[in-house]
Amino acid sequence: MLVEEPIYPGKGVSEIKMLSDYFEDIKGTPGDTEVYVLKGEKPGGSILVLGGTHPNEPSGFVSAILLIENAVPEQGTMFVVPRTNNSGFTHDDPQEGSPMRFTIDTPSGERWFRFGSRATNPIHQWPDPDIYVHKSSGQKLSGSETRNINRTYPGRADGSFTEKVSYAITEMIKQENIDITVDLHEASPEYPTINAIVAHEKAMPLASQALINMQIEGINISLEPSPTNLRGLTHRELGDHTDTLALLMETANPSQGRLRGKTDSDLVVNGKDKFYVRAAEHGRLYVPFDEKGHPLSERVARHITGVKEFYTVFGEQNPDKNIDIKGIPNYEDMINHGLGEYLQPR
Repeated sequence: MLVEEPIYPGKGVSEIKMLSDYFEDIKGTPGDTEVYVLKGEKPGGSILVLGGTHPNEPSGFVSAILLIENAVPEQGTMFVVPRTNNSGFTHDDPQEGSPMRFTIDTPSGERWFRFGSRATNPIHQWPDPDIYVHKSSGQKLSGSETRNINRTYPGRADGSFTEKVSYAITEMIKQENIDITVDLHEASPEYPTINAIVAHEKAMPLASQALINMQIEGINISLEPSPTNLRGLTHRELGDHTDTLALLMETANPSQGRLRGKTDSDLVVNGKDKFYVRAAEHGRLYVPFDEKGHPLSERVARHITGVKEFYTVFGEQNPDKNIDIKGIPNYEDMINHGLGEYLQPR
């Protein structure tokens, strides 16, 4: 799990930076990671896509890679961080029985990807405190949450390993004046906030219109406001501490849930599980679940469509900051053709 899966930058990638370019203290550490810059010829707005915040939520990671390999901006700039918590990809969660990797078939052969952990590898940050106290708010959580990067924003320059990584991301947003930030996540089918957009109050006009557009396309999705009493999350802290419009998306990941059966790469990719079918029959889930399951192609399609809607609506609401990006497949194409078509070396 210490070997990174290959990423094949598409013709839209104009530069590959490192997160440490924005905060030198993480340079050369397992927290440093690639920042792919896709810049159009015409000036416009900017959007940041965060994948791999939780490496056991693969649709966010794969969505980020799909954008890196296919998106070609004509106006504006897209920043993509596929491995937001790079350390989390170097191990998996004990006692979960999860696979260390999964594969996707492409016309050029199999592509492999790591299935990591929700949290920073303990060899990079240890020991956990009994209680984790979020520095800027005083919120108290279980000690293990100190290694959950999505509880450490806006981060600290003099903080823990994980806090330094989230601080670097906050600094990137400030230094690059990024207009929109989208953090891509997954949740178990029995979790209430699922197939949803979570938006900071500043981003609500953007999220509301994007949601309407997605529903018109036949994508069932909900919208929730970022809670003010749950701290350390991207949609709350990045919205509070930077000028970016902060959003988070959740899709339904059966390989992450507590009611699942055998956890293997087939479950990760195909999203089919007989125990979740039974749970749905008993009304225990917050999403429909039948024999078709919720495959990775569907989950990635939802994320990619959301990202497209966010920057499209943003340009409509801010004509002087339009973002125009070609090459990104639409929802129906990803559902009908699968992901392999868009994840082969060009």
